Amino acid sequence: MRILVVAATRPEVAPLISALATPAEYHRVISGAVGAHRLDILLTGVGMVDTAVWGSRALAIGGYDLALNLGVCGSFVSAFPPPAVIHVTSDRFPELGAEDGPGFLSLQDLGLLQPDVFPYSGGRLVNAEPPVLPGLSDLPAASGITVNTVHGHDASIAAVRARCAPDVESMEGAAFMYACLVAGIPFAQVRAVSNRVERRNRAAWDLPGAVEALGRVALRLLGS
Repeated sequence: MRILVVAATRPEVAPLISALATPAEYHRVISGAVGAHRLDILLTGVGMVDTAVWGSRALAIGGYDLALNLGVCGSFVSAFPPPAVIHVTSDRFPELGAEDGPGFLSLQDLGLLQPDVFPYSGGRLVNAEPPVLPGLSDLPAASGITVNTVHGHDASIAAVRARCAPDVESMEGAAFMYACLVAGIPFAQVRAVSNRVERRNRAAWDLPGAVEALGRVALRLLGS
């Protein structure tokens, strides 16, 4: 198969890049082979805008059989401590809307978007038909939120948990899922937890462990 791997940064997919046979790099893409698969690893940069723009461009011109989003994330729940690897099967943009005093109004609340207008399902982006890959179904399913500003304040963490009940957060996932749903290509968003969502505390992060765990799972998904 020909597979597009989308990642925000090189360190997040360093183990996968190291495993590529006959790698070649041009601009934001590292191409090579893993087992029977041809891979293009697209390094979009951090954030939903970069992911949406560069990811959509690649999907439009690439002729891929499926797409994978690999990266790290923060966890809101004790069930997914660092460096757990999870399959994000639903995601959303929790900042897309309007403030109303201390409250928040989503686009659905504002009447600007119906909750089941494509590609949304119940106001979320849902991966209803993930690809059949070795070990993907063994990963725990998680709900995600995609944000411009990662949470690090007790009040905002409590508010988003009450409103969205997320398991994890990233800065790219929902943008990737949106692009894949529009392109009509099978996809999966697989992430490793690098930290708990709390007051910013880099000393408690396990980024090396998350990257290592994500690399192992990525190679397993690709049958290597």
